[in-house]
Amino acid sequence: MATVRSLKIKTSTCKRLVKELDSYEKEVLRESAKTADMKDKGADPYDIKQQENVLAESRMMVPDCRKRLEATLEDLKGTLAELLEETGEKEGPEIDDARNTIAEVENIFETP
Repeated sequence: MATVRSLKIKTSTCKRLVKELDSYEKEVLRESAKTADMKDKGADPYDIKQQENVLAESRMMVPDCRKRLEATLEDLKGTLAELLEETGEKEGPEIDDARNTIAEVENIFETP
């Protein structure tokens, strides 16, 4: 049984994962630049290797976060559909927020 409370929770989870994904993508860019800078300046090979490990770890987090976001999006869609079916409500701040979040996340997955 879907409730407005569960819809709000799942919407918030989606929003949090969007922010998390954005943060990881920025971290990858930042760490890539740092690694390239270290190589250009001729830093110690050990330090470069450690920085490459940090970069690899950051890169691994992006697909993981996307996968969690996809699962959460499907969960949110299911909860929204169930709530609409059970209550017959078509509008409301929570429902509008969920629809906007779904559109935002789908837009993220459409862009490469």
